[in-house]
Amino acid sequence: MQQLFDTMKLNNQHLFILFFILIGFQSYSQADLQQEKKWTLKECVEYALQNNISIKQIALDVENAELTKKDALGNYLPSVNGSISNAWNTGLTQDITTGILRNQTTRNSSYSITAGVTVFRGLQNLRQLQLSKLQKLAAQYNLDKMKDDIAIFVANNFLQILLSKANLKAIKEQNNVTQDQIKRTQELVNAGVLPKGDLLEIQATDAGEKQRITIAENNVRIALLGLAQLLLVKDYEHFDIADEDYQVIDSGFSNKSFAETIEAAKQNRFEIKIAEQNLRVAEKNLQLAKGSYFPTLNAFINYNTRESSFRRIVQTIDPTNPTITQPIGTVQETGQTVVGTFPNTILEELNPLPFTEQLYLNDGVSYGLSLNVPIFNGFSTRNNIKRSLINVKRNQLLLEQATLDLENQVFQAYTDLKGALKSYESALKAFEAQQLAYQYAKERYDVGLTNAFDFSQAKFRFDNAQIEVNRSKYDYIFKLKVLELYFGVSPTRLKL
Repeated sequence: MQQLFDTMKLNNQHLFILFFILIGFQSYSQADLQQEKKWTLKECVEYALQNNISIKQIALDVENAELTKKDALGNYLPSVNGSISNAWNTGLTQDITTGILRNQTTRNSSYSITAGVTVFRGLQNLRQLQLSKLQKLAAQYNLDKMKDDIAIFVANNFLQILLSKANLKAIKEQNNVTQDQIKRTQELVNAGVLPKGDLLEIQATDAGEKQRITIAENNVRIALLGLAQLLLVKDYEHFDIADEDYQVIDSGFSNKSFAETIEAAKQNRFEIKIAEQNLRVAEKNLQLAKGSYFPTLNAFINYNTRESSFRRIVQTIDPTNPTITQPIGTVQETGQTVVGTFPNTILEELNPLPFTEQLYLNDGVSYGLSLNVPIFNGFSTRNNIKRSLINVKRNQLLLEQATLDLENQVFQAYTDLKGALKSYESALKAFEAQQLAYQYAKERYDVGLTNAFDFSQAKFRFDNAQIEVNRSKYDYIFKLKVLELYFGVSPTRLKL
């Protein structure tokens, strides 16, 4: 039995160790996957739209506008309020149920419920509801504009990383060629075919390229850090984007005319929509201000009751002497006195009625209408209308300015796109020419028909041409993305 127990104990220890090994392996795998995650542009944009602080702040404005709309709807509903009071009085106090003044300590309570509704308020309830809807739509436009701005900002940072990586890759590839040239030149120098100065020239080129590699690597890290901070990603060290050979994807927007681009921007961009909506809000505020000239008619109904701890003073028949005889007059002709028999009552102090019975006996209902007519209020209504009218004019000017600004922005973007396309096409042609020149210089250098300095210069021009192709390519891609937003492409649908 002891041996069986020891065997089971040993097996449990093995299972325990195996469990922690598996947990560690799983943790390592998850950390490994986190490190290997490559963010695409779509993932970056979607993550930014969900986590950006500015977007969250404006989203709160949308929620607040929704609450304002509910408040406006509530103006149509009646108000219902209840009140309860309970008080103790000492000294000469009037009984609220009988009106008798008595010198004592007592308790009184009252209960009421009132319902009121605004029948007419110069159409201000309607205007307020319309205003709240306009304000909510304006807040939504602001939110959509912020999403577009964040998306294009993310795309710009994303493309900057791609450009930095492409430049780094180009420099490294050229440095590999330089390394091969160093080996070949060393062999030719050792064989006495080339002078040692050629080797020193190639080595100087290698040193310059390694310095450029260091700078390019630093540019990649800085660009990645900038995008990670924009996305609020805390793991800066392992943050990286997908390494792909992104090509220029033109959905046909670059072939649109300037007039088509302007018209599309006016329909899809939120700058105009926000300005138009703000103008509508100002106009609705003006209507609200004018509504203050009209009277306000309110209706109300009130139910109230009360209860007291006062002891009751009531008249009762005297049980010991229930009747009393008293003269009631005299017969004029005979002078005889006429007497009558009456109940003999006495005042008796009794306990207060039960609580619920008092509430039933002492209740009452009141209802009616109240009309409030504005006559003079120190010019405040008149001045408010003038302020609202000034605000309308201001927003009209802002709408005109927003239209002009958008036209200028579209014209700039349209011109930049055309210029970027020409720059990219020119860079490709220059790259092809420099590539041929470089191949020619390399072949001449390999057979000893040119010196190392001329070869290095040809290689340097070829490297710069390749870097210029990368720069103009991603600059053209970015300007395409800007134009797509003017045509109403959703930020999450931006493609590279």
